[in-house]
Amino acid sequence: MNESKLTSFLAIDLGATSGRAILGTIKNNRLELKEVNRFANPIIDINGRLYWDLFHLYGEIVKSLKDIQHQGIEIASVGIDTWGVDFVSFGKDGEPLRMPYSYRDSRTFTAPENFFNKVLSKKDTYLKTGIQIMNFNSLFQLFTQHEDNNPIYPVTDKFLFMPDALSYLLTNKMVTEYTIASTSQLLNPFTRSFDEELLRALNLSKDNFAPIVFPGTLIGTLSESAQKQTHLGAVPVIAVAGHDTASAVMATPAENENFAYLSSGTWSLMGIESKEPVVSEETFSLNFTNEGGADGSIRLLKNICGMWLIEQCRKEWTKEKDVSYDEIVLEATQADPFKCFINPDASCFASPESMIDEIQNYCKKTQQFVPQSIGEIARCIYESLAFRYKQVLGNLKSLADFPIDTLHIIGGGSQNNMLNRFTANAIGIAVVAGPSEATAIGNILLQAKAFGLVKDKNDIRKMVRNSIDLVRIEPEDTSLWDKHYSEYLNVFKEL
Repeated sequence: MNESKLTSFLAIDLGATSGRAILGTIKNNRLELKEVNRFANPIIDINGRLYWDLFHLYGEIVKSLKDIQHQGIEIASVGIDTWGVDFVSFGKDGEPLRMPYSYRDSRTFTAPENFFNKVLSKKDTYLKTGIQIMNFNSLFQLFTQHEDNNPIYPVTDKFLFMPDALSYLLTNKMVTEYTIASTSQLLNPFTRSFDEELLRALNLSKDNFAPIVFPGTLIGTLSESAQKQTHLGAVPVIAVAGHDTASAVMATPAENENFAYLSSGTWSLMGIESKEPVVSEETFSLNFTNEGGADGSIRLLKNICGMWLIEQCRKEWTKEKDVSYDEIVLEATQADPFKCFINPDASCFASPESMIDEIQNYCKKTQQFVPQSIGEIARCIYESLAFRYKQVLGNLKSLADFPIDTLHIIGGGSQNNMLNRFTANAIGIAVVAGPSEATAIGNILLQAKAFGLVKDKNDIRKMVRNSIDLVRIEPEDTSLWDKHYSEYLNVFKEL
């Protein structure tokens, strides 16, 4: 291998709305990034059911690899990360049996209650798994298929989570990567293996899943078919932290352990790193989750509805005229502050026909000012998110066995300077914003670790600090934000 091949890695980073192929090259202890391909990842609505287009995603990965080859770039390996919980069903012949359902499909809306009534109580389910109860968790998706007598369920040989399914299409090798499996609510967080009692309740066994592997494991090389399509050789495919948040957290540019992170994108995920699972009466009542970290740690975190709120509003606004995210922020800046608030995690915002209508209805029901303009609605969302972050951070401070003096905001949302400033003001501690491409960076540097180019988490984070310009924001007007926080809590409790 030549030097460039040893130091260049391709990250396939798939989010719930779009995907990117990012080339990362390590030079002089710094990481250089180059976007190779960016593409949509639309949810497909077929007869009222919501699916992901598995073959579209595979085609875009192949296109990305072909683009690399056409540019004459040699890569050491490829790694794939995606959102959590969703999976693909494969038959005994190794063929996918249908396109994977999207976690936003409505069929699981009542699944947790059905499961708790028929199988295991809510509390026992949580204490067994340490995972935040959400209707779309893999556990409830599988339970729904089982209860509905879904025709492909009994003939499914293997369930592969999304990054593992795509790696399989590239390599013809099946694995279950630990961090992505940890989102499923099927794993015991202490043993880091599938819980057999839960599997039996689903009429499944461990044989319905490929062996669990940990980040840094070689899955295989490009299959002969993939080599022919891409005109590349036997490029290794590495199991990175398959869950995008796990990859992103690995790239948090923290200098010590006294921090919380906020991975800001379609979802906001706020948490801390813990050496061991934190599963207790308190975490159950707070509905906190214990997901696997790329280094074997536990990511104690809370899922918060994030930029999804703005993304869905923007879709409606752009039906009349094109509105950029920068314009939305500008409009919000000019709107009057602290006029109205929402609970970003209210169920009405999960998958509404009109996000704007739902926000306005929420404000009407709570007898608040009803926002009308782009700026008023956006300001309501951004201020509510900042207060929600304050709320969750307060819970994390009570759970952590260390002081939290910094919040690192990573991911695409870290570029929203107004929301970052609002967040710092609301939480009353410093915010460090960046990197925006944290997931791809974590993916790339975990591949580099597999090749021995970085040693450990501290080495990875030092390289991120060397490579990325970070923005530090100190809190201002904290007394004013504290005053209006009580107003937010009042409307939060009402719904």
